[in-house]
Amino acid sequence: MQSVENFIQESIFEDTFTPVKSERFQRKSPKINPLPDNLPEFRVIRSTRRKRSISAYRQNGIIEIHIPDRMSRKDEFAMIPEMIAIVLKREAKNRSSNDLLETLAHELITKFLPEFHERPSSITWRTMRERWGSCTTGDGTIRISHRLNGVPQYVISHVLFHELIHLRVPGHGDEFTHYLDRDPDKARAEAFLEGFEAGLAATPEPTFDLE
Repeated sequence: MQSVENFIQESIFEDTFTPVKSERFQRKSPKINPLPDNLPEFRVIRSTRRKRSISAYRQNGIIEIHIPDRMSRKDEFAMIPEMIAIVLKREAKNRSSNDLLETLAHELITKFLPEFHERPSSITWRTMRERWGSCTTGDGTIRISHRLNGVPQYVISHVLFHELIHLRVPGHGDEFTHYLDRDPDKARAEAFLEGFEAGLAATPEPTFDLE
């Protein structure tokens, strides 16, 4: 079971820790440092299935931070900026390598698709867990799965070539196959992806253990 908490920075934990007063004692609220003012939009998702691990990634434009349900509010509040920083650092690395994708696309079109006048409007790394890549024919945007960031270049080139063909050919029929067969690395790239996918299926999403 999971519970989702959407935090608004100005009111986060506003009523969580209310001092309890009596004639004999006064219980003080735990001291919690305020969150920075410039954090991007995020949400924290608690899960009873998680015991020690926490993870964070961007989903539909929002950074999701997954934590164990047993984590205290104080610890939760303290690790939010750290996990957001990890996601932003990872995204910055991906952005810096978008130039590589654009360079590869230009080389692939020039060498293997010289008759194509279609050009991508943008090529970016994206968080994608079901596909290696995608292409929106209407606006020419191409997205390559972040899971491929770091695999051999011929594999990235093959996936990118696949999506470049979709700029002209939407489906996967004979015309698409005709163009795709121009990739000399098609066979070994597809073999690599088959084994790579099997390895990913056996490996859990990267997480961080609680101390």
